[in-house]
Amino acid sequence: MRGIQLAAAAALASLAAACGNHAHEDREWTAEELAELEHKWGMEWPYAGIGSFAHLKHTKCLTTPAELFDIAIIGAPFDTAVSYRPGARFGPRAIRQASSRQTTFRGFNPRANINPYQNWATILDCGDIPIVPVDNAVALRQMTEAFTELGSRSPVSPLLQKPKLITLGGDHSLALPALRALNSIYGKPLRVLHFDAHLDTWHPAKYPSSWLSDQAHFNHGSMFWLAGNEGLLINDTTRPSVHAGLRTRLSGNGWDDFDDDTQQNWLRVVADDIDDLGTAGVIKTILDAIPADDPVYLSVDIDVLDPAFAPGTGTPEPGGWTTRELIRILRGIESLNVVGADVVEVSPAYQGQGEETALAAAQVVYEILSSVVKKGLEGMGKEGGTFENEHEKGMKEEVVVEGDDVKDEL
Repeated sequence: MRGIQLAAAAALASLAAACGNHAHEDREWTAEELAELEHKWGMEWPYAGIGSFAHLKHTKCLTTPAELFDIAIIGAPFDTAVSYRPGARFGPRAIRQASSRQTTFRGFNPRANINPYQNWATILDCGDIPIVPVDNAVALRQMTEAFTELGSRSPVSPLLQKPKLITLGGDHSLALPALRALNSIYGKPLRVLHFDAHLDTWHPAKYPSSWLSDQAHFNHGSMFWLAGNEGLLINDTTRPSVHAGLRTRLSGNGWDDFDDDTQQNWLRVVADDIDDLGTAGVIKTILDAIPADDPVYLSVDIDVLDPAFAPGTGTPEPGGWTTRELIRILRGIESLNVVGADVVEVSPAYQGQGEETALAAAQVVYEILSSVVKKGLEGMGKEGGTFENEHEKGMKEEVVVEGDDVKDEL
């Protein structure tokens, strides 16, 4: 009998607790109460919280088709198209980890005079594409479909025709599906601004092997050759794509690789040019080749940096640029009309304990975000919109845009 009484008492207590919890859940919270909770518990220290890029809102965008954004950070953890050291599949996670000191609260970029995280753009971390690691044909199709689906959505802001994707690599082959997607979305070929130690315009046969296959053509040194042959890049000698930071060894016993590259409509800025031109001269060379109104895909291989600054990469080449030089150049080209971007080839297994490679990559993403958001503000001015970027508040104001034609798009 005593046991039955105890069981009944326990059941009543459980029911009371459940009812109490249910009442707590059903209550209507006021805006003031919710604001107080946010003030009390909403702040995160850089080392805390879920590991999204810069503590941005994280959504699995590929499974939530109603989720809209202006700029998406999307990871492409893929590295089975490399020719030397693997490991870039862990790059997106490492870059996100290295971005943890970037926050909305402390996100103002003194070099760009803007806080990209407190501005007009809705920026999301859309997670990673679940790329299969055992079949490159399937992986290529997955990336192409994912980039196309995300890039085809309607943006939140009326400033844009389509949202912009910034991809965290992954090896550099992902630029091919990204360019395929952009071509599908906009129906036009693009120009590419390519920061890299290597050309990446090699014919696949330049990789010496008797075991050639169609699938072997898809690799991280031939994707721009493939893109050019597919008509994804503008083939007009007056409108070339641009390499910057080159210092690769070439095939054979001469300049054939450069000749092939020129025939594919590329202009080259080699790493050593910075000694004679300085960063200002490099910037001028790029801007002379690519005017501000031409849509461009920005592709940054972290091996453009010297291994002293970015050892954690698959194909390191001595004699590269410093992190500060690259940042200065990126700031100098902020007027470009970037419609998509990637930061690739971060292989964290080869970096030091200080995360220097991933830190550099996270900074590059931050600079690209700053430029894209700043370009949007320029578009507001062109279209009659207003936005007050107050240093004290840095808060979003109402944006008024006249007309549907947007200047900073295709």
